Amino acid sequence: MRVVSKSALVNFWKIHPEAESRLEAWHAVLKQCCATNHSELKQTFGSADYVPSRFTVFDVGNGYRVVAAIHYNTQTAYIREVLTHAEYDKWTKQNRKK
Repeated sequence: MRVVSKSALVNFWKIHPEAESRLEAWHAVLKQCCATNHSELKQTFGSADYVPSRFTVFDVGNGYRVVAAIHYNTQTAYIREVLTHAEYDKWTKQNRKK
């Protein structure tokens, strides 16, 4: 799968350097993933959750979440947010209001 944009990951780990290895590992696995739907994606990423706002949320571990828009037809994942769990909780509340 093509992942757009890795710079979101890099920018996040510049602020949270302890997240770099986990995010690099997640990125490497997603690049190799060929899922054609969310059910197949969950076979690789068991913690991937689809949220009603058309995003998939990945629990990357150690308190980090990656929010992405997955386009299975083009095999492209667009990283929308990289957040700590606390930031994700705020993001969730804000997006419920929309």
